[in-house]
Amino acid sequence: MSKYILPVSVFGTVFGCAVLIKNHVTGGRCTSKATIHGKTVVITGANTGIGKETARELAQRGGRIIMGCRDMEKCEAAAKEIRGKTLNPHVYACKLDLASLKSIRQFAEQIKKEESHVDILINNAGVMRCPAWKTEDGFDMQFGVNHLGHFFLTDLLLDKLKESAPSRVINLTSLAHIVGKIDFEDLNWENKKFDTKQAYCQSKLANVLFSRELAKRLQGTGVTVNAVHPGVVATDLGRHTGLHQSQFSSSVLSPFFSMLVKSPELGAQPSVFLAVSEEMEGVTGRYYDVMTEKEPAPQALDDEVARRLWEVSRRLVGLKEEGQTLPAGSNQSSAVETQKLSPRTVAAAGDCKSTLEPH
Repeated sequence: MSKYILPVSVFGTVFGCAVLIKNHVTGGRCTSKATIHGKTVVITGANTGIGKETARELAQRGGRIIMGCRDMEKCEAAAKEIRGKTLNPHVYACKLDLASLKSIRQFAEQIKKEESHVDILINNAGVMRCPAWKTEDGFDMQFGVNHLGHFFLTDLLLDKLKESAPSRVINLTSLAHIVGKIDFEDLNWENKKFDTKQAYCQSKLANVLFSRELAKRLQGTGVTVNAVHPGVVATDLGRHTGLHQSQFSSSVLSPFFSMLVKSPELGAQPSVFLAVSEEMEGVTGRYYDVMTEKEPAPQALDDEVARRLWEVSRRLVGLKEEGQTLPAGSNQSSAVETQKLSPRTVAAAGDCKSTLEPH
């Protein structure tokens, strides 16, 4: 019997350490019991992964949930599943393609028309390390979807958010922002060799800079803006990274990887925390690593870069002056002229599949 003591002890120690490490990495669950009955929540990319679990929990807490997704078939199926699990009938699937300024505008117009208020906006959707694709309007896919798409959507919904104050904007970013750099001379990778990793890091740094600048501009309005890194989560986001495609990584690395990553349900907890927690009331312009406030990378604290990115982003998406937009249809030519891009259509815009009940 004694010969089994050592291996069992070693296994127990290793397993215990793995559990402690995983608990530390996951950051646990949102402890707030707050409900959000009567509040409207808009979540992008909510048909899968973190977004879907965020939508489910906020629906469980009584929110009116609007899921903005590119794939309507998956989005409608996810909305139906959430309605069934939470018994909350106010969960809606709407068409939103963040790779299309036209689609973003149509989605925002639908929200403004159908919703009397928007209390929480969670900019959750994203793409990670994809090939050198372009959006419908000619932007680098990662910069276009991760930053510009959410920048444009947030601007279009700002009036609703202000009218609904106190309200919250939550921008999902990544720890990858710490190695990001904003290349104002070539934001869309037209003149240099494309590096998918650096393109992703640039877009995530842009998320933090945007959050800080928007928070500054919304001071006194009752709208708070914060950025959050949700941690390492097992989702489809990393499908373009090539991770675990080899036999070695699948058989040897996967078990260790699974011990360090968390489920989408746990990955949604930071978003839920920022959306409902009482202690987040009035807190704005901050960066959170899971549910702990941290100081972001030095380049994310550069106010001049944040201001310049704001101004460039407005021009790229076709916003002329604060509170004004260019005539419909002119935003595409503006973006292309600014960066001398070659537009490539990758997706079409659309409307809500399930008509929203007026609210």
